[in-house]
Amino acid sequence: MRILVIEDEPGISGFLKEGLEEEYFAVDLAFDGKTGLDMAILNEYDLMIVDWMIPGISGIEVCRQVRKAGSSVPIIFLTAKDTLEDIVFGLDAGANDYIRKPFAFEELLARIRVQLRRNNPESDAITAGFVTVNPVTHQVFCRDTEIALTPKEFSLLEFLARNKDKVCTRSRIIEHVRDMHFDSDTSIIDVYINFLRKKLDCSGCGNIIQTIRGVGYIIRES
Repeated sequence: MRILVIEDEPGISGFLKEGLEEEYFAVDLAFDGKTGLDMAILNEYDLMIVDWMIPGISGIEVCRQVRKAGSSVPIIFLTAKDTLEDIVFGLDAGANDYIRKPFAFEELLARIRVQLRRNNPESDAITAGFVTVNPVTHQVFCRDTEIALTPKEFSLLEFLARNKDKVCTRSRIIEHVRDMHFDSDTSIIDVYINFLRKKLDCSGCGNIIQTIRGVGYIIRES
């Protein structure tokens, strides 16, 4: 899952990036409104976290422009504003939720999960065939056997399972899977697919990931 954070305070943006990556998210940072808006329009994100008061284009205007472009990506505002009028103003601009500064990371993480769950009701436990992926506990089970995966392997399997029955191109995987979007060589995906298959095969689930030659990979429900 890929998140865009638009926040001009280095301490907060660094804190968010570190915390979210520990939760297996891929995180991009922007430190001003124009850069953040350009990134939001150019790339495909699963969620955005936007500070209200940022240099250049305000967080409110970023939100408006993202919605004007037709994107339904969930947006959570970070704001020091706390009046009812301000909150309503932000939600009317297209935000899905807001959290006041200072905030507890655990609360923000819970709000992120709520938004992802609304987009995908199976976000707490994703099943595909005999495989179950739990993004909250970071556990993977094949039948009743738990499979130990590295963070990158887990992120790759989660993305494929979340998009089960859809062909995931290599370029789309590169964009969404933790740390892979820093590597332009899509052959790295094939390496990690092989790692996944070997680990899943030990419990009889190695064939769940199918190759679409010349395109990418797919996990089928059955």
